[in-house]
Amino acid sequence: MEILGIDIGGSGVKAAVVDTKKGKLVSQKVRFPTPDPSSPKKIFSGIQSNFIEEFKWSGKVGCGFPGVVKKNKVFSAANMSKKWVGVNIKKKFFQNFNLECKAVNDADAAGIAEIYLNKNVPKKGTVMVITVGTGLGTSIFVDGKLVPNIEFGHLKMYGDCAEKYASNLARKKLELSWKEWSARFTEYLEYIELLVSPNTIIFGGGISKYFDEFKNDLKSNCEIIPAQNRNNSGIIGAAISAV
Repeated sequence: MEILGIDIGGSGVKAAVVDTKKGKLVSQKVRFPTPDPSSPKKIFSGIQSNFIEEFKWSGKVGCGFPGVVKKNKVFSAANMSKKWVGVNIKKKFFQNFNLECKAVNDADAAGIAEIYLNKNVPKKGTVMVITVGTGLGTSIFVDGKLVPNIEFGHLKMYGDCAEKYASNLARKKLELSWKEWSARFTEYLEYIELLVSPNTIIFGGGISKYFDEFKNDLKSNCEIIPAQNRNNSGIIGAAISAV
């Protein structure tokens, strides 16, 4: 089945048509910068012109959003306009485009893609997916089953949320070297291990394409592997969630 997968992020909104059986993009990936302010009105306007019209889309949609999402409704929006809180994304897609949509947390979407498609991911035990970009997205799977909406990017570190300390945005703002940033991210991993003790951590998000640059500087008692689909995991997982 082909489904349009959309990944809404704090710095960009991406989409592609996905073959959900194969877990592959079957169209080019299209992206537009997240507008400022990142209100629902502006985001949906961008989705219409860049995705719905560009792909001439009339089928199902899967949408990942960076916040707590329950039954397609947004409950938090840390790196987005607060106008998103309370929005039912499924209803908005039907009202705006007359399209059927399933909405999930963006890190959960990335995790779904990896759990179902990455052969290197163990099917038993606790697996954690961390997406590193504008913020820190996290998802947890226990024996292959998702525990939804685990927002560990907002854990407190040094008086502020962890993503202000260890995200890719923090690295860019402070002009940190890979080694300097890896030291910060290792601190975050130590915190995570105290809370969850995962068997495997899958490293995803926008920064994952540079994994080879810093992998040897990350210290952890867990196995750390890169996301098989790198920064496309959110798109693919969102589409799979809508099957």
